[in-house]
Amino acid sequence: MASTATAPKTTPVFSPDQLLANWTGNRALTRRVFDAFPEKELFSFSVSGMRTAAVLGQELLAIGAPGMRQIIFGEQEQLNEGIDLKNSKAELLRLWDEATEEIINLWAQLPEDSFSKEVLAFGMYPGTGWSQIAYYIDNEIHHRGQMYVYLRALGIEPPFFWEK
Repeated sequence: MASTATAPKTTPVFSPDQLLANWTGNRALTRRVFDAFPEKELFSFSVSGMRTAAVLGQELLAIGAPGMRQIIFGEQEQLNEGIDLKNSKAELLRLWDEATEEIINLWAQLPEDSFSKEVLAFGMYPGTGWSQIAYYIDNEIHHRGQMYVYLRALGIEPPFFWEK
């Protein structure tokens, strides 16, 4: 007698809408962290030679929306962290808002099977759509934690992390 093995059905922990809500909540909090910096220190202050908050912002801008385009459309883009912020907090916040809006608009086009498809993000980083998105969120949280240290070192109370 032959038996047929079937893979167990799995249930996602987050629905796609819940994952997007989590990500956009994190992005709103990160935006408030950027905004808490005095403009000069946003571009000049760091601790122990680490990157400034503005440089961290350039990295985050370089991966979120461009990474989503790659997951959805298969477009290969080079990682471009040289985003011109014009030495302006207002420009960083404007670009942040544009990227967040693009992520939301792209999410509406995200086929559910994109989560399990293999993606080579920026031509260098292999993973599934899900693992890439998780990395984008995790990386943002990691850099936001670094910026919390900067704000505290400047004597500035950062936004409460739970207010997403």
